[in-house]
Amino acid sequence: MRRRMMIPIDETVDGEFKLVVERRKSSPFLQDLPFPHVTSDELVDGYRAMAADQERECEALKWSEALVGDILMG
Repeated sequence: MRRRMMIPIDETVDGEFKLVVERRKSSPFLQDLPFPHVTSDELVDGYRAMAADQERECEALKWSEALVGDILMG
């Protein structure tokens, strides 16, 4: 889902920005700038640790299969 964000910037920055980044490429450029600052390696590391836990994964699979069975029977 995309959302619009209005950010006030100085006229000089705007003028220089337009010289460096093509108009149709400005959104991807601006979206990529904060990405490393708003994503966390801790979250990725946590998911990797959960996936590596074989006992937990086995229990999760049993739980999800039981839910599917409940839906099919209900």
